[in-house]
Amino acid sequence: MPKSPRPLCILAISFCLAQHTWATFDPREATVASTHHSLYTGLATCREVVSSFLARIEALNNCTNAIISLNPDALAEADAYDEELLANNATLGPLFCVPTLLKDNYDTADLPTTGGNLDLANSRPSVDAPAVAALKKAGAIILGKSNLHELALEGLSVSSLGGQTVNPYDSTRTPGGSSGGTGAAVAASFAVWGTGTDTVNSLRSPASANSLFSCRPTRGLITRSGVIPISYTQDVIGPIARCVEDVATALTVMASVGYDSMDNATALVPPSSRGLDYTTELTKGSLKGLRLGLLEGFMNMTNSSETTPVNGAMANITSRLRRAGATIVPIKDNLYNATALAVFDTQRYEYREEMDSYLQRSSLGGRHPQTLNELYNSSRFLVIPSQYEYVTTALVSSTGNQTWNSHLSYSDVQRGIANLTLALRSTFAANNLDAMIYPEQKNLVVPIGSPSQSGRNGILAALTGSPVVTIPVGFSPATATAPEGVPIGMEILGLPWSEETLLQTAYQVEQMGRVRKTPTWATQVLETRMYQEVPVVKPNTGNIPLQYPIGIL
Repeated sequence: MPKSPRPLCILAISFCLAQHTWATFDPREATVASTHHSLYTGLATCREVVSSFLARIEALNNCTNAIISLNPDALAEADAYDEELLANNATLGPLFCVPTLLKDNYDTADLPTTGGNLDLANSRPSVDAPAVAALKKAGAIILGKSNLHELALEGLSVSSLGGQTVNPYDSTRTPGGSSGGTGAAVAASFAVWGTGTDTVNSLRSPASANSLFSCRPTRGLITRSGVIPISYTQDVIGPIARCVEDVATALTVMASVGYDSMDNATALVPPSSRGLDYTTELTKGSLKGLRLGLLEGFMNMTNSSETTPVNGAMANITSRLRRAGATIVPIKDNLYNATALAVFDTQRYEYREEMDSYLQRSSLGGRHPQTLNELYNSSRFLVIPSQYEYVTTALVSSTGNQTWNSHLSYSDVQRGIANLTLALRSTFAANNLDAMIYPEQKNLVVPIGSPSQSGRNGILAALTGSPVVTIPVGFSPATATAPEGVPIGMEILGLPWSEETLLQTAYQVEQMGRVRKTPTWATQVLETRMYQEVPVVKPNTGNIPLQYPIGIL
């Protein structure tokens, strides 16, 4: 392993190609709408769109190490869609020819699903996860799989199979996580958008750290079957994108699966939230008259280089919200302490049972461990030292016994969650709130090699199953390693099944002025190769920090 975990972004890029063409489609900051405009007006073919993103990945992935694998059939799928375009097919889906990246814990029948773990490198599902099937039905082209924090257990986005993903805005920092590969890739325009999962912070942390938008939906809105699990109580899946409209489009498609007998939480969806198109009413919201509760306990008012930029960004956005007609209601209740709420985290109780069930499914082929204990009995895994206790405890715990807090049984924890959920509703009612706001992270995203991704605030939504939309709200001051500054994001939390209102609110905030910036190195214009086949991209595992030894638990 190298002495320094910081990979260099090589800006001088050369290709030894037999044929080149200048791109007719610009993938930088492309959206679903701009992609469709190019396709439907004849400015670009689907093959050209896909090739433009492949060129960026091939040339620039060394800058961030976000990609684990590419889909070898992506160009063939693009050619098939070009035939549909020529045939003037009137039934093109809402994600028609939209290049999409999947976090590598979503099952796909045409690619391994690894969770970033070396022992799962050859794990081959025989069927797509239902959410993936819905994306394909809607026309999405799955470009490939993105890196993640191994098995989605933390927020540093380092794995034994994928190496360390680097924040595209600051080469010394992590990209958040666990969906950090998706976050870094979407920020760098390696795809139009991508998927993530969220057990505590993992959709919202990379959105915040990469100047992106995301939605953690209400638990049950999108089936989680076919996705490597951690916690039945806390797991959800959802989209990460560069604009609110793309989040709404992707959420609509992912939620279209509806009830899934393999994930009985989907039975919770009320009739009013079934089959919604979240783009239809997206522009019809208003900030005027909204009452937004500001969780003061979710902020660290210590004056430091890591916290002051976050507090400044929150002060700026709340001031702008007031000028737009919203009322900011300070919430000072001591209940809202992210550190204290962690006592109700269910992961240690549920992880082993959930993973054993996943690994033993008949639809999972290829060479892979049959149990979580077998996986961790090898020397082919990465657990960061601060999580040794968590994993070793989870390996002997279950929903039927007491675990890391010896005074709390699983039923005690579930009662605590029920009480917290009721208290949250009471806070909304007592203050007549439409939503709550707070920074996703009290401090800037942490440096590579840090013990953990400290200061995150995702636990409240994770425990209560509440929906959250994350939006960019600012940057720290620029530095030598962060020429644009480090991104800062804010969460907008609502009561269950309020995704439509949250997205409307986020859209109105987005319209107040563009906050998002492109990473400096990702602004490059690249030649688009006329590919004969999809290139092979191998992740860099030589950049794993020495602080995270492989095979130690």
